[in-house]
Parts: sequence; C-alpha cells; structure tokens
Amino acid sequence: MTFVRDTPLGDPEPIPRMPAWVTSACAETPEDVAFLSGGALSHLHVVLGREEVPHALLRDRLALRAAEACVTAAGRSERAGDLRDAVHLLRPGDLPGPAGESYLAWRRAVERPASVKALCRALPDLPPERIAGWLDGRGPRGAGQGGPVTRASMALEAVLEEMPRGEVPALILADAALAQALGWDHLVPLMAAGMKRADFRKRGEDLRLACHRAIVASVPEAVRLAADVTRRAAHMAAVAPKLRAKAAGQAVEMFLTRDAVAPSALPLPDRAARRLCDRLVELGAVRELTGRDTFRLYGV
Repeated sequence: MTFVRDTPLGDPEPIPRMPAWVTSACAETPEDVAFLSGGALSHLHVVLGREEVPHALLRDRLALRAAEACVTAAGRSERAGDLRDAVHLLRPGDLPGPAGESYLAWRRAVERPASVKALCRALPDLPPERIAGWLDGRGPRGAGQGGPVTRASMALEAVLEEMPRGEVPALILADAALAQALGWDHLVPLMAAGMKRADFRKRGEDLRLACHRAIVASVPEAVRLAADVTRRAAHMAAVAPKLRAKAAGQAVEMFLTRDAVAPSALPLPDRAARRLCDRLVELGAVRELTGRDTFRLYGV
C-alpha cells in the first residue's frame, strides 16, 4: 500500500498529535519500548497518508535534521544554518566539505522513491550490490526479515560491521530498510535524530533496543514538523494567486518541496527573484532563514 506521496495541498484538517501515551510513557522493558515505537510508527503512517502534507518538503526538512544529528555525533561544530549554507550557497566547482557532503547524501536519499538506484545516487562510494545485499537480506546480517525496526537495526549493524565510521550510510540504509518494511515509497529520515553516539558501538539486541528508542524519540518531532509544514504550505497556496511575477508558480513549487531556497535558484532574474522573496515574506508565506543582509536563504 502506498502512503508517502508528493500530492499538494488542499484545505488541511489539523494533523493529529502524537498520543500522550507514546510521548509521556516511561518505558523500562524492551517489550515496552518496542510497543511504544510501534505506536509511534503507526501514528506517523497515518499522518503520511494525508494528501495535504507536503511530503517532499517534510522529507527535506527531516534530511536537514538527520544531517545535523550526524555531524554532531561525529564531533563537528556545524549546525543547521551551516549545513544550509554549505549546500545552498555552493558555487560551481566548490566542494561542500564533510558536513555538507553528509547533508547532500541525506537530501539525495529522500528526493526520489527509495530504490537501490536512488541510494547509489546518495551514496556513490558504495557498490550497488552491497546496498542491495544489506536491504534484501543477502548474507548473515541482511535486513530482509523481521519487523520494521528489526530490519532497520540489522541494516545499521551490517553496514557498521563493514564500515565502523560509516554512520551516515548506515543510518540512510537503516531508514531505507524501515521504509521498505513499512511499504513507504520514499525514505523518511527518522533514525539519526534519535540515536545517541554510544549507540553506534552496540550490536545485536542492544542495538535493536537502541533503534526502538530512537524511533520513540524522533517520531513525535517528525509529526510536529508534518503539522507545521502542512499549515505553512496551506498558507502558501492561499497567497500564491496574489503573485504576479512570471514563473511565480514554479517558484512556489520550489518553496513547497525544499527546506531552503536561495533567490539565485529561482527561475527568475536576480532582482525579480529577490522582490518575489520579499513579497512572500510580507505575505507571511516564507521566512528569511539566515538573519543576514546578503546571501539570504528563504523557506516556508
């Protein structure tokens, strides 16, 4: 059954909040943690079935969150604003640096329906047959059997066994295994934001429990983000008819599918693009994300 779609936008009903018994419960046993993670994923599954959710925008924003978690776990100082700059202000021929590479990998992983080909685009240094093996369960530690979180933890463990410092590809493939098990079309970044640095040294049942805890920790924020971007996207759709600039429709579509947009990326002359961004800020449809006077970025 297909649930993760890119269909925008109608008059949305409020996205239901995560039940309090998931967010406030204190799970002490592995069974309790697994129960709560299942409840969280079930709720998110329903939220992702809502057509009014701007799915591409949500995934791109979750990709930024995942990349920030990864660079933080690696002991680096870059945060969300730095990652946006590293990718969206990149000039031809420039290199994004290690943190920017992490963010690019996550963005590429969520852009297209999850497949070995799409994952190879996100992780070009990994051979396709290895990616397929980790996801399909070939080999002793493949992710092809068990429940969704079990399959995610098996993929995570399999990659880390071969690449002890490969947290980014391991987490991307864990989320891919999770999406595959849940029947989602696209990878939805969830695992990275809930994992702790010490979790990457765990194996077997300990790692599986850590993955359940990561889901319980990260899914409520994903649901909150879904509600936020749905509300903001609905407002953008409401003000779009007021825009008179040529190619304004294409520009609006970019804002509804990307976490951040530089005026230079819009299909408009530079001055017209800046005017359009200023107009959208006036209408409350987008926000300026950097606080700078130059090299600005905008997002809903």
